[in-house]
Amino acid sequence: MGYAHWKGQVLTAEELNVLYEGIKLNKVNHYDYILTGYSRDTSFLEMVVDIIQELKKANPSLVYVCDPVMGDHGAMYVPEILLPVYRDKVVPLADILTPNQFEAELLTGRKINTQEDAIEVMDLLHKMGPETVVLTSTDLLSKHGDKFLVALGSQKLTKPDGTNSNQKICMDIPKVDAVFVGTGDLFAAMLLAWTHLHPKDLKTACEKTVSVMHHVIHRTITYANDVAGPGKRPSPAQLELRMVQSKADIENPSVVVEAKVL
Repeated sequence: MGYAHWKGQVLTAEELNVLYEGIKLNKVNHYDYILTGYSRDTSFLEMVVDIIQELKKANPSLVYVCDPVMGDHGAMYVPEILLPVYRDKVVPLADILTPNQFEAELLTGRKINTQEDAIEVMDLLHKMGPETVVLTSTDLLSKHGDKFLVALGSQKLTKPDGTNSNQKICMDIPKVDAVFVGTGDLFAAMLLAWTHLHPKDLKTACEKTVSVMHHVIHRTITYANDVAGPGKRPSPAQLELRMVQSKADIENPSVVVEAKVL
């Protein structure tokens, strides 16, 4: 919906259930990961909850990655009635949660003004269910200045002897002066992939995730500026993420953003 016009249908809860019933009938309802993102309908979201509960019974080691897409910069862009569904039903099921600052504040009812606030909010989200929480973007001021975005992460781990540990990280990410569509989806997908490869090392998983983002966005803005021409703002079509062209960086990113362990 980054374009001026869009067409198509919104999948209903009933239509989702019909698709899922077909999957069950063919006995292929065994998944290792489930990733959910943007949804505007409460019944659809509740159907997702029912399906994930059933899939987790079939495979208790299934990892559910939830991007609780609700809004940004202090404003919701989904109906407010979705918030209690996310807070009370979806988040408790999630293993990995990727809210931005505003969404984390909505889910916990706590404001983030400092890094300590952010750590407290991540701990509150852990108590709601997820073992891994990544605040994908915040309004916190980076020590490198206002041309950097601050992201934070927290992972609860159980050691072989049964004791618990917690790794918390912070990243300063270079900003790009453009509006991209789909970066949140790419972040959640990359975090899923890299936590699969580094399940007990959030620092490495986040460094690779953010570095993929950096390479894709840098390639996209370079292309968009070249096509748009000098002094012109690129169009939404020119700012389509250069995913296919970034295949090598997605598979094996050189790490350009390092995470600091808190």
